[in-house]
This record gives sequence, C-alpha cells and structure tokens, in this order.
Amino acid sequence: MSNDMSRKLSRRAVMGTAAALGAVSALPAFAQSGAATTEFENDLSSNIRRNISSFRSLQWQPYFTSTKDGAILVDTTSRALHFWSEDQTIYRLYPTSVPLTEDLTRRGRTQIVKKVVGPEWRPTPAMRLRNPEWPEYVGPGPDNPLGTHALYLSWEFYRIHGTHDTRKIGRRSSNGCIGLYNEHIAELFSLTKVGTQVLLI
Repeated sequence: MSNDMSRKLSRRAVMGTAAALGAVSALPAFAQSGAATTEFENDLSSNIRRNISSFRSLQWQPYFTSTKDGAILVDTTSRALHFWSEDQTIYRLYPTSVPLTEDLTRRGRTQIVKKVVGPEWRPTPAMRLRNPEWPEYVGPGPDNPLGTHALYLSWEFYRIHGTHDTRKIGRRSSNGCIGLYNEHIAELFSLTKVGTQVLLI
C-alpha cells in the first residue's frame, strides 16, 4: 500500500473516531445512581444557552443594604454565584450547579454559619426517601459529593460546596445545595467568614 493511501486511511479513521466521540458527548446525562447529592436533568440544550447568555457581572446595591461581613448572591436562573468583600475591593463571579427542580429550590436571605475543609456527607431524610440505595454516610475524599470545602448556611441541610463531578456545574443538578468547582469553592472559602450574608434569588 502506498504512503498516500495509508495517510488517507489514517485520516478517515481519525475523522470517524472524532465523529463518534462527538455523538457520544452529545447524549443527555442521566440521573446518577451512586452516592451523591445530585441528579442530572435529561434535556440541557435550551437551559445551557440561556445560562451562558445571562452569565454576567452584577452590582451589589440592588440586593444588599451593605456588604458588611461580605456578601454572596446566588442567581439560580443564570446559575452563577457573585461574591463581594466587605470593603468591596474583591468581586468574584463563579458558575454553579443549582437545584434540579423548583420544589428543591430555596430562595431568600441566610448566612454562613460554619466552614468545613474536607466535609463529611450524610443524605437528608428526604434524600433517603427518594434514593434508599444511597449510603448513610460518606467521609471526606474523592467520593464525597460536597467536594473539598463546604460553607454551611443557617438553613438546615443547605450548603454552598465543591464537587468532584465537574459535569454538574452550570446545570440544574442538585438536591438543594449550590455547587462550585473545587478550585472555586476553595477560593470562596478563603474569602468568606462565619457571618457572611447570603441571598438566593
């Protein structure tokens, strides 16, 4: 076989493999069955487009009377978390995961009441009812659905936390919590303190 023919066949093989991989990656993400606090929605196509278009920086004044102790705004529509430091010299904007359904979504004002590096995870009673196969406890580590850091809110069972499953970010995929990439929650963890005000809209 000539070198020209070999190159043509090799190119066809590469192109065919790339097309097959593209088709697989376009398939919807289905609910996961492992020990996690989240599920994936079935059809993401329209939501992702809206999410990208609305991912923009915001001013704090429409949402808070001050930035005392720092301020976090979580916009569940654009799937973004905004942070302002108390002196307003630091502003951060992070993509997030948000609750899977409206009945799992809680909105309003709360605050950080506890900060944990290497959090443990226990599914809530409601999660156990929906997913009896889930374990009762997962310790810190790569299998923990809370990722590397967690900010506990004054609402029972609600957290802003990391995730080891990066596919969840930007999607409706949680059972109520707000998820960030592990590198983003680590940065936010360092910027916030107990008492930082939080608003979910």
